[in-house]
Amino acid sequence: MGCVHGKCCTRYPSSSDGDSGRRREKRPYKCKHILTQRSLELVPVPSHNFTLQFSVLTQHGYYPDTVERENQDSFCIKTQLQGNPNIHFFGVFDGHGQYGAECSNFVKDRLVERLANDTTLLDDPLKAYNSAFLATNSELHDSEIDDTMSGTTAITVLVVGDTLYVANVGDSRAVIAVKDGDRILAEDLSEDQTPFRKDEYERVKLCGARVLSVDQVEGLKDPNIQNWGDEYSQGGDPPRLWVPDGMYPGTAFTRSVGDSTAEKIGVIAVPEISVVRLNCNHLFFVVASDGVFEFLSSRTVVNMAAEYADPRDACAAIAGESYKLWLDNENRTDDITIIIVQIKGLSNSGASATDNEVDRGPMLMKSIKGSFDTSSVSEPEETYGSVRTDLYDTQQSCQHSVSMNRSAAIVVPSPMMHQRPSQLDV
Repeated sequence: MGCVHGKCCTRYPSSSDGDSGRRREKRPYKCKHILTQRSLELVPVPSHNFTLQFSVLTQHGYYPDTVERENQDSFCIKTQLQGNPNIHFFGVFDGHGQYGAECSNFVKDRLVERLANDTTLLDDPLKAYNSAFLATNSELHDSEIDDTMSGTTAITVLVVGDTLYVANVGDSRAVIAVKDGDRILAEDLSEDQTPFRKDEYERVKLCGARVLSVDQVEGLKDPNIQNWGDEYSQGGDPPRLWVPDGMYPGTAFTRSVGDSTAEKIGVIAVPEISVVRLNCNHLFFVVASDGVFEFLSSRTVVNMAAEYADPRDACAAIAGESYKLWLDNENRTDDITIIIVQIKGLSNSGASATDNEVDRGPMLMKSIKGSFDTSSVSEPEETYGSVRTDLYDTQQSCQHSVSMNRSAAIVVPSPMMHQRPSQLDV
């Protein structure tokens, strides 16, 4: 969930290029529901004798009022970072604003390049990660891309041996599947950065942000009521950030790369970093844009992914369900991007006694809340994150003893199946 009216706030000041008033002729909307998919890939992690099997899928959003709008999501998968066979990078970047696509593509290229060129990466991954985000943010400000009212969120996972470093800026999400007896649990690797979070709300307020829903900023509801419940019940009118004297930018997230205007009211590029030591009960992790999680919980996504032996099928199933739920609930869909990484062959042989203490389902997670003088160990929970719809809460057991034969191809439903505008040519 980005700016007002989707990813782009219509209250943005006009672009300085003088082009904002022009209307381009609309052309038929052709095949925008077709998936862009990557093949199944496998990469070893020789230091701990396991492999990562992964696939990625990105789905262009359906925006009937802006039929030529490009996919603002992007992704980056970089194996053997710095030429090291034990370091691998996975990231999803969700652009927003008029130049959101340019921002997300710039950031996905520069962030991993920064990490690849940082000689301190292995010595201090947390510092290297933090520096890479801040330097990339500065580079975006200084680039030819107008990020005054545009930017991108970023959810990234750096695999270093048997350790995951998960850096998050914004409201996309990473979640890991953990086997616990007969059950598979979903444990969030990141926490959405939105005004629903008390700590983020208080931080941006101190930076001068007005935090109001659209109804409040338009005078339809009392702006003095600074209590919006939670993401379970808020529906389509969440709290957003506004400058003190204007009706922009309207971001529903509190951290982002870019967004130089929003940066002045606390929308910062400082990542929150979680550190997770893998063990044999970790089955796979998912890295996805918020287009996936708008109507699907972390638990649902993990349960769906666990039903498929092939991550390509899992990506297609989750993207298809997300897309369908968007059209069931809205007259559009968001862009949808998902990476699924299966962890194969990891054992705990040779682990120390301390390591074995966390070999059960729940993981040890150290969370770095945006600075290096604050850390905490989060207690394991069975479910996390925002929930709008949870279709699989009653599932009792997910086993990986499914057939290795791939299921029939899963196709995202066409907008026409939901009786969307008749002028669309699909």
